[in-house]
Amino acid sequence: MELIFELVKGKNKGDIKLYALSTCAWCEKTKDLLKELGIEFKFIYVDLLQGDTKQYAIDEVRKYNKNCSFPTLVINNDKTIVGFKATEIKEALS
Repeated sequence: MELIFELVKGKNKGDIKLYALSTCAWCEKTKDLLKELGIEFKFIYVDLLQGDTKQYAIDEVRKYNKNCSFPTLVINNDKTIVGFKATEIKEALS
């Protein structure tokens, strides 16, 4: 199964995926920060998915963040930042 992410254009810093909830203020802050930095990234609102797709997305998030909390930012399938940590995000993408 493949998840359909929304793409936000910007500077390519690798494969940057944001797993978020549509109702989460910290998720929005993370999205806004990435846009401010001008970084290209993909995001998906896990709470808006349904059925098997939603379960698949939750399983994907758990691979990076066993607590399955949001936002979960994955950089190049290598570094995971959980929560809105502006300084850590800026450092990881500088």
